[in-house]
Amino acid sequence: MTKKLLCCVALLSAVSGTALAGGILTNTNQNVAFLRNPARDGAIGIDGIYSNPAGVAFMDEGTHLSINWQAAWQTRTIETTNPVFTMSKDFNGQPQRYEGKASAPFLPSVQAAYNKGKWSLQFNFSVTGGGGKCEFANGLGSFEGAVGQIAAGLNQFGVMAGLPNPIICNGYDCNSYMQGKQYYFGFTMGAAYKVTDNFSVYGGIRVLYGSATYKAKIDNIKVITAATPEGMDFGQYYDKLKPYIDAAAQVSPAAKKLQAVESYREGVNLQSDQSGVGFAPILGADLKLGKFNLAVKYEFRTKMNMENKSTVKEAHAIDAVNVFRDGTSIREDQPSLLAFGVQYTPVECVRINAGYHHFYDKAAKKTYYKMNEAGVSTRYDNKNDMLANGTNEYLGGAEWDITKKLTASAGFQITRYGNTDEYINDISFVVDSWSYGLGVKYKVTDKIAINAAYFKTCYDDYTTAVDANGVQNSFTRSNRVGAIGVDIKF
Repeated sequence: MTKKLLCCVALLSAVSGTALAGGILTNTNQNVAFLRNPARDGAIGIDGIYSNPAGVAFMDEGTHLSINWQAAWQTRTIETTNPVFTMSKDFNGQPQRYEGKASAPFLPSVQAAYNKGKWSLQFNFSVTGGGGKCEFANGLGSFEGAVGQIAAGLNQFGVMAGLPNPIICNGYDCNSYMQGKQYYFGFTMGAAYKVTDNFSVYGGIRVLYGSATYKAKIDNIKVITAATPEGMDFGQYYDKLKPYIDAAAQVSPAAKKLQAVESYREGVNLQSDQSGVGFAPILGADLKLGKFNLAVKYEFRTKMNMENKSTVKEAHAIDAVNVFRDGTSIREDQPSLLAFGVQYTPVECVRINAGYHHFYDKAAKKTYYKMNEAGVSTRYDNKNDMLANGTNEYLGGAEWDITKKLTASAGFQITRYGNTDEYINDISFVVDSWSYGLGVKYKVTDKIAINAAYFKTCYDDYTTAVDANGVQNSFTRSNRVGAIGVDIKF
């Protein structure tokens, strides 16, 4: 029973930022140029400091600077069935629906390069993961389901103990709220070198700083009985049952679990702040072959240990609570990435692009806790082993120089995750999607250009099979991004 109640704390992970494009924990939209044409892995431009760093060596000599601002809005929607929802005061016979709203009104990024001779010295700052705040005004299904499990347990105990019918628990009511913010700030430094006039290589390192704040609250828990159809305060109701529960606990382990529930009579009010630093090498190469430009990049896995500062001070034999225990750390690695890109220029004013990304999600460590039959909660760092495979992305797009000053571009991205029923839940989820972006670039002068773009992601639905408890969940999201930026050559 206590385990079911405390599972609500796990909802904190559900508000872990707004991954806008890329793998489970990786944002690939680090420049406006990506938003107006996502297939930039084989292109040569200042945005290549992220997408094709080796190719930046082929830009003109001098200093190049790109300053970008993005704004994103996202929703996350879950529909769920659970037999305990029938005990809710507001149950209407339909699957329960929960919607989280996420916003990232200011996502900045800066790319800079200094090209001299065969060398290109490069710097990139961007939000490489997370990037916003998400709120679930009415909680989540796992949150409400935990309260429902308490009500179901109280009902079962009341019937088995032969309590008077007017005080047997028949339902529940509660208020819940969740909010979270997550930012992974990436600082990349590296250098590209032109080995020949048509071949270059790159080596660099990214320093990743992660910062996250999670809040969860559940209060005004009420128990509905025949005598109190509008609900009785959970603490008051528990006081009525306490003599019966204490007596039963002498011979029944199940009743002992009901004793533990008493400590949550005031509900849950929790805050956890996490932070950590990680490092990852990056390698790249670029090859020019006539009208084709070919590029490859490999980003190593970023090992991230996120340190907890939390209101949870002691270890618990509870899965969800230990993830946020004060003074401990959890693994939240950013996965390694292999990217290929090609650009074809049939005529001087037209460029056609294609790309492929593979994120090695299964090799990235992620912490979770699991309780055994003896009631002992054990830490594991291999949650991503539950995935069927890593993330695959397929990208295409084109650019057209309409005039010497104006360029229009558009492109698409198809993202396929390795979700399984075992891995996905309303605590934190992504689903397969396809995205499109379009925009323009306008050269104000020979040294200054303005970029503007719009990017939208259309998500599939993911519906789990009905589990042994009669629970079935359906997940989907929405996302749109607007951006503007300026490229400057000195």
